Amino acid sequence: MSITLPLYSIEQLSQHNTEKDCWVSIYNRKIYNVTEFLDEHPGGSGYILEYAGQDITEILQDEGFHKHSESTYEILDENYLVGYLATEEETKKLLSNPNHLVEVKPDEFDSTLLGGTPEYEKLNIVTDFNKDLSRHKFIDLNKPLLVQVLFSNWDKEFYLDQIHRPRHYGKGSAPIFGNFLEPLTLTPWWIVSTLWLPFDLYCFSLGLRNMNIYLSIFLFGVGIFVWTLLEYSLHRFLFHLDYYLPNNQYAFSIHFLLHGVHHYLPMDRYRLVMPPTLFVVLAYPFYKLVFTLLPYYWACSGFAGGIFGYICYDSTHYFLHHAKLPDYFQKLKKYHMEHHYKNYELGFGVTSWFWDKVFGTYLPIGETVEKNS
Repeated sequence: MSITLPLYSIEQLSQHNTEKDCWVSIYNRKIYNVTEFLDEHPGGSGYILEYAGQDITEILQDEGFHKHSESTYEILDENYLVGYLATEEETKKLLSNPNHLVEVKPDEFDSTLLGGTPEYEKLNIVTDFNKDLSRHKFIDLNKPLLVQVLFSNWDKEFYLDQIHRPRHYGKGSAPIFGNFLEPLTLTPWWIVSTLWLPFDLYCFSLGLRNMNIYLSIFLFGVGIFVWTLLEYSLHRFLFHLDYYLPNNQYAFSIHFLLHGVHHYLPMDRYRLVMPPTLFVVLAYPFYKLVFTLLPYYWACSGFAGGIFGYICYDSTHYFLHHAKLPDYFQKLKKYHMEHHYKNYELGFGVTSWFWDKVFGTYLPIGETVEKNS
């Protein structure tokens, strides 16, 4: 059973600093009463007492000082966890009344520790913005995002590593521009079908009314099939242009706007489908190609199939992130989430994994797969 534990201020932690009353914290959040562990510590009690009443994250991670295994953290959680360290905001808002005991659940989850899809409930645990910034030195989620990327001094390796470590904003959508341009970055999922389905039906009806019905339906099906290849290709070779990016902040900014923000904040409900303006830009070259190569009414039927494939793709993408689905789609959901939370260099198919198997980028579900070097 999940229990609740008290929330303490940093001043309260610092008061537990003696051999008979020794507390420490890790990640500036979890607090442990290690008084009984002092005599059992292999290095002696002195090493711990030196940091009594303080955070010991850095010293635990310092291999030159003393290497600690994962079991160390498990033992601490199981036997010595007594509470949580309040953030500055929590201290001001929640601990202002000294007689009020605040309790929190021990359900912290760091989504940046990649390794596989977490349980759905954990996808709703909000990232601690301040802790994330302190630990990773990447983007401050309290401020508009794009300007931070644009004026960064990161190298490409650091940017790619961090942008593919998911964070959870938890209170709507994080501001990209932080000004009047912000609405252009937010697209509800239903916009896709509302905006493009009437246009798609019109195109299909033109072909259906002006050519052989069976040929029109066949070309519509061909359009859907061609879209599945485009879906895979765009995702793999455009959205994940990753290692071909120039090593500068301008390239990072374009990458961030195009797809990076989705990997950075994968559960943002308003950035799961393509904004109409971006779709028009990407679709226009294919529109010109189709209507140049094919007779007009053939092109209408085929292009309608492609648009319908896109509508299915973007709607599916939203529901894979935010809906309970039948068995096949549950497996597809797992497949796509593994792309986000385990290996972004594999698993580029969204509506299916067909082309991943054809081109050797299939991501085995639930198995450990190392990223390409």
